[in-house]
Amino acid sequence: MTPPLSLSELFPDFHPEWILAEDADLIVVDKPAGLSTHAPEADRIDDVVTRLRAFLRGRGDAEAYLGIHQRLDRDTSGVLLFTRRREANAAVARQFEGRTVQKTYVAAVSGFGDRAPRGTLRHRLVPAPGGAMRAIAEAGAGREDRGAGREDRGAGREDRGAGRKDRGAGGQEKAAGGVLANTRYRLLERRGDRALLELRPETGRTHQLRVQLAAIGLPITGDPLYGGAEAPRLLLHAAELRLEHPATGAAATFRSQLPAAFEAWLAASAVDPYAGGVAVVERAMREAAERRYGVARAGDTTAFRLVHGAGDGLPFVSVDLYGEHLVVSLFGAGEGEPGAPPRDVVLDAAHRLGARGVYLKVRPKHASVIVDARREEFAPRHAVRGESAPEELTVLEHGLPFKVRLGDGLSTGIFLDQRENRRRVRELARGARVLNLFAYTGGFSVAAVAGGARESVTVDVSRGAVAWARENLDAIGADAAAHVVVEADVFPWLKTAAQAGQRFDLIVIDPPSFATTKKSRFSAASDFGALAALAFRLLAPGGRLLACTNHRGIVRAKFRRHLHEAAREAGCDVVQMKDLPDPIDFPSEPGMEPHLKSVLASVGAPPAKAGLPAKGAPPAKAGLPAKGAPPAKAGPPAKAALRAKAAPPAKGAPARGARRGPAAPGRAPRRGAR
Repeated sequence: MTPPLSLSELFPDFHPEWILAEDADLIVVDKPAGLSTHAPEADRIDDVVTRLRAFLRGRGDAEAYLGIHQRLDRDTSGVLLFTRRREANAAVARQFEGRTVQKTYVAAVSGFGDRAPRGTLRHRLVPAPGGAMRAIAEAGAGREDRGAGREDRGAGREDRGAGRKDRGAGGQEKAAGGVLANTRYRLLERRGDRALLELRPETGRTHQLRVQLAAIGLPITGDPLYGGAEAPRLLLHAAELRLEHPATGAAATFRSQLPAAFEAWLAASAVDPYAGGVAVVERAMREAAERRYGVARAGDTTAFRLVHGAGDGLPFVSVDLYGEHLVVSLFGAGEGEPGAPPRDVVLDAAHRLGARGVYLKVRPKHASVIVDARREEFAPRHAVRGESAPEELTVLEHGLPFKVRLGDGLSTGIFLDQRENRRRVRELARGARVLNLFAYTGGFSVAAVAGGARESVTVDVSRGAVAWARENLDAIGADAAAHVVVEADVFPWLKTAAQAGQRFDLIVIDPPSFATTKKSRFSAASDFGALAALAFRLLAPGGRLLACTNHRGIVRAKFRRHLHEAAREAGCDVVQMKDLPDPIDFPSEPGMEPHLKSVLASVGAPPAKAGLPAKGAPPAKAGLPAKGAPPAKAGPPAKAALRAKAAPPAKGAPARGARRGPAAPGRAPRRGAR
């Protein structure tokens, strides 16, 4: 059974309340933070322009014309204007290009100190690494404006004249070493070290307000690119826009209310996101759902994360969508313990989103207390709100089917945070021989086969997991002879495969953070390097290694270092090592790295280590690592097979403890959990 994507009302084309004003010539919207003005990639549908046009067509406007004269950075909220008729373009363009449009912003900053309450910032802006800009101060920058009222009324007049002198080819105002940027500021409110500033830019440059404030030691709060203090969002808001109406010439002013996040930050008081009860938590969940519009409306994915803990303002809670059902995970503490989210409040709020049913997973701070991951106190078998789903159902991810079980322990059969990595594997797999290690239910293998892999080997220690992987591969018509599954401990299998001369064009390693066997223990923190070195030895010349870890103790830089050292040990020449971003439905907690670190390493020259076949030697058969070794469909796993501390698998089910659960998204990291 493949259920449709439910909760469709969570993902409308456009919210009518976002429209501030509309007539035959103009439409003005209140853009939320996190929404791009234009699509950053051609296949994206989650930008203002695309969504607004879809909304207008839904109202019966077949053309849905929008003239674009202004843009706001993705993380800036506030007033955004479009023309609705081509005839209005000339009048509006003339005002924006002539800088007679008055734009007013509000920004939150720390450390204002004894600066003048009014001033003018004058800089030259030049490009800097990483997509940023750098500001070079002009003479008179930051001076106090004592005649502010008089100057504000004529804002832009002086510098419009300067612009005529400096404007060069293409109409862009340039100065030696950069483009001119002028901004007037005024202190609106100050509480202790925190302040709100009113900003009136007289030029329109990339990142102008952000880089100019950073240049004077006042980076905007929530702006990590320019050194701003941590915050749930960039605290920059386009509060007001003034111009002459293109049809009548009358003065028109459009205003957007300052978001509540600014007052909350200014108050500097800790806010309990659950204190407001079900209605407040439901609103936070709906806001989080809004940020997943692009995933939900793409039409080819019916399972993704709806709420990711503190990254979405609800610490210690995650909510995953599987078709018509939700799975709520509570992290960090038992019910009623300090720091625990209120269970009934969270479950009731989730149910009010419109799901057919809501499942619960409880993940204590110390995983060792979980003796049996299927116990009702940790993972009730049936929905705790609404109707239960079928015991097994199929969800779609980029159009590929995956079987999941929502009531069978703490895991469901798919790790949703690997969605985009599976897409990448699909794109890289054509004609390749692919090895998927710690494969769980074979998600990467399914993606590789769908991408045209000629062969694949899927290795996991759990008999239930590899059986599930076989079912997922069979569901897409994979040839069982070319795409085999192997029940084996990964480390011995890798050593045997190397001795047999196995080579692969693409290898995926995504191990648990911790695992134990009767003879050994594995920790990603100490053993990932050895694992990667074994994997690098199996890479064919020009091959790629996708390495992933969700161990919170391994930062991205350390992870890359492990991989570089592993490649050197294996004698591989790494020609590129690329960090891969997390999916947009797994936002990081402010100030924290993403929980999932993913690196794609590409090698050039063949390994120098002995024991591998000469260049051009035929590869060994898939799934048969060594001559005389047992076939892939052999019986019980080796005694040394990796097994986690959690309960043994039920018949036909994967060893849940051998893999991670959903990512612990709260402020108290739970190592080894996904």
